[in-house]
Amino acid sequence: MSVKKIVAIGPESTGKSTLCLQLAEHYQTLWCPEYAREYLEKHGRDYTYDDLLTIARGQVDLEQATSYELLAMSKIQQDSQPAYRTGRLTANSSMLFIDTDMYVMKVWCEFAFGKCHSWILNQAATKKYDLYLLCNPDLPWIADELREYPDGAIRKKLYHFYKDIMVNQSVPWVDISGGYEERLKAAINAIDDLVK
Repeated sequence: MSVKKIVAIGPESTGKSTLCLQLAEHYQTLWCPEYAREYLEKHGRDYTYDDLLTIARGQVDLEQATSYELLAMSKIQQDSQPAYRTGRLTANSSMLFIDTDMYVMKVWCEFAFGKCHSWILNQAATKKYDLYLLCNPDLPWIADELREYPDGAIRKKLYHFYKDIMVNQSVPWVDISGGYEERLKAAINAIDDLVK
């Protein structure tokens, strides 16, 4: 079975989690949330450089666990359904939507501490994905206790860090902007083009 892995990246408060949830519902599949939120809710917002390595490892583990869950679900479906389209899932292919990857951890480390753990850099270089959804910071800022950068200029600067990474890597990517409905439509169009 082939699993297409689609990652939403970009600055905080750009709708990554919302988009992943909407896409998982649209394609009737699973999504992997951002582990950092779980970690910071438990340990507090006063994180260290080494905490970011722990968060990165947790993100990789969560992605792997969600991938295994999706494979198990697809195996059950394959064993119980004929090999034709069942909803938006198929017996021989599926999609996993991922909120955050090691590029996000790289930008976070470098922006907050001016350096990045080699483990994160190695993971960013070796993990394979099928499509990136780069979320533009043109949505209104939504404050919560874990978010750090409400300033529009900083959010744009971070967005350009991500865009530079996208331009200089080989995986297809699409810029996601506008309101929530526009974002969802743009993402669906890009994904449908990917799986044709």
